[in-house]
Amino acid sequence: MRYVRTVGLAAVLALAAGCGQKSAEQAEATAPAATPVAPQTDAPAAIAAAIASTGRLMGDTDEDARRHPQEVLEFLGVEPGMRVLDFGAGGGYYTELLSRVVGADGTVVAYNDGLYTKLFGPRLNERLNGGRLANVKPLVAEANDITLEPGELDAALFVMSYHDLFHRPEGAAAAVDVPKVVAKVFGALKAGGIVLVQDHAANAGSEVVEAANSLHRIDPEAVKSGFTAAGFTFDGASAVFANPADDHSKMVFDPAIRGSTDRLMFRFRKPLPVDAPRAE
Repeated sequence: MRYVRTVGLAAVLALAAGCGQKSAEQAEATAPAATPVAPQTDAPAAIAAAIASTGRLMGDTDEDARRHPQEVLEFLGVEPGMRVLDFGAGGGYYTELLSRVVGADGTVVAYNDGLYTKLFGPRLNERLNGGRLANVKPLVAEANDITLEPGELDAALFVMSYHDLFHRPEGAAAAVDVPKVVAKVFGALKAGGIVLVQDHAANAGSEVVEAANSLHRIDPEAVKSGFTAAGFTFDGASAVFANPADDHSKMVFDPAIRGSTDRLMFRFRKPLPVDAPRAE
């Protein structure tokens, strides 16, 4: 098995220092504690079993080599019984894997906005038809209008979807209030809950809207600052998707780089109350 490489604690603290003002929602000290994100004995096995399942939708296994689902889901820390948000679920590749890992006692909220629903809705519907994934709850809304219950989630996953919050397709009615959306995710997570963000890397200092519109990329530091400003702490990084050969100048759909872009993968945590012990 290939294991995830993470940034050490000293680097984490240094990267998190000096970030923007925290959301007022962080003060919510009464939020229930999340299911421990440190993997239990059966968590990696549950992930491996989900990936190996012969019941997965046709075509999904063809994606496994480039998507590294074992590494991604272990880095997220998903376990049986969790309640997880797949933000920008698209056609539901990760929705299905999450569904199989969390099992009958867990829930997956598969969120898509209108554009994602138009592009990927048929594939997601194919997954859900006939009650295939009975523990999946589809959610369709524009990002500014998304509604999540406070403290309902153990974890959230953004795979190639965070940069799209800054993307302004032709005819878009209004820009997404990205800090407001991230604050909603913060509020929906239990104390100690985890967010994983995987996305196409842009050059350092790139203007986020320009990079999103022209390249479908985002500056890694903009991801960190966006989540830490909402109250999250930076909790680690993985180099599983790093590609030094990608100079960040090409559109991600360019045939020369498509499927092998240099991608960041960051983990963020909603802090526990100061008097609560953290699971190790």
